[in-house]
Amino acid sequence: MAKTDLKAAVIAGTVAGIFSGFVKLGWENVLPPRTPARNAVNPPQHLMEQVGVPEKIRNATYTYSEQKMPIAGFLIHFGFSTSFAILYSVAGHYLPFIKAGKGSLFGLSIWSAFHLGVMPAMKTVPDAKDQPIEEHISEAVGHVVWMHANDFISDSIYRNLTAKQHN
Repeated sequence: MAKTDLKAAVIAGTVAGIFSGFVKLGWENVLPPRTPARNAVNPPQHLMEQVGVPEKIRNATYTYSEQKMPIAGFLIHFGFSTSFAILYSVAGHYLPFIKAGKGSLFGLSIWSAFHLGVMPAMKTVPDAKDQPIEEHISEAVGHVVWMHANDFISDSIYRNLTAKQHN
């Protein structure tokens, strides 16, 4: 087995996480996971309330195309995406089973752990049995698509970074 270039894996995961965060946002525009009423205070906003983030920070926005966009919510979204993309990129070199199905199983594991386990346990979202089926479908398939993007992007970047070292 070839030696893993940890720096290249972290860089690849970071870039993949940013891009895949956009993929997941796009996915949620096509198949919104929550009803408008449930999205009035979405999970990132509710989590910030739960941990005591001041209202001024959690409601901070920037305006683009006459629409107010949530800065703190996006930081959580992209932070989550990038953190797990780095984990996937690095761990996949040491534990190849993580990359089964081009990230599908990893994505479903993340969805299950957070959307069915951690967030309901924290009361950030309703219990899994009380979430609409549309939410489960959107989030489960969205996590597969998100991880496919991470797999493709991080592998491509890692190959490019490490190929340059050998030339």
